[in-house]
Amino acid sequence: MAIDAADEARQGSTEKTAVLYRKAMPGHLCPFGLKAKDLLTRKGYTIEDHLITTPEENDQVKSELGVETTPQTFINGERIGGYGDLRRWFGLDVRGDEKVTYQPVIAIFSVAFLMALAVTYLLPGPLLSMVVIERFVAISMCILAIQKLQDLKGFSSRFLGYDLLARKWVPYAYIYPFVEMSAGVLMLAGLALYLPALSALFIGTIGAVSVIKAVYIDKRELKCACVGGDANVPLGAISLTENLMMMAMPIWMMLKPFLG
Repeated sequence: MAIDAADEARQGSTEKTAVLYRKAMPGHLCPFGLKAKDLLTRKGYTIEDHLITTPEENDQVKSELGVETTPQTFINGERIGGYGDLRRWFGLDVRGDEKVTYQPVIAIFSVAFLMALAVTYLLPGPLLSMVVIERFVAISMCILAIQKLQDLKGFSSRFLGYDLLARKWVPYAYIYPFVEMSAGVLMLAGLALYLPALSALFIGTIGAVSVIKAVYIDKRELKCACVGGDANVPLGAISLTENLMMMAMPIWMMLKPFLG
């Protein structure tokens, strides 16, 4: 695929146009090329879309452009680069740029609350009640445990950075997600009330004390392990709130039979 003078002229135009080179081979349609095309379309650009259909053609394009990867985007004669470069050019966030974000926590807690509402709607009783909060906490614990268990090594490494008990006894960093998951499941099912309640109270208390010491006393800037080992959620108020929830809910559930 030769890059001809017509392409250069289009690249040099003052109109809102873009030239995109992306792979569309049999068995491999480049996802980043598709994302780049979609982003340019949403930004109102007219796209000169060059499809690369063979490995040889891909090598030729990279050689002529002087780049190591495709897709490649040109806007008004300026080479922007790949999909990540294009997002940065538009001032958008790029995955892997290590920017602090609360998106994972917002997603988990929002979905957990909607699931708690859905379960409560299907069962007898009022929709808006304390039971919804109980189920919300239990479901949140289960989802958070899944996040940790999918990368147990990554979670444990980050967890050891601040948890006081794990620093004294390393196996606790590996046990923690299983305790959190078991407590959440049993609390959701209403089984063996005191066992999951005491488990959640224990890990929540240790977690809260650890966060307070690391963030508010030692003034350390750490990433939270609460949503797994690869998230850029800062250790702080969100982490403390999670642990306080795990402390408050079991206390409530143990006291509830005596209050009603």
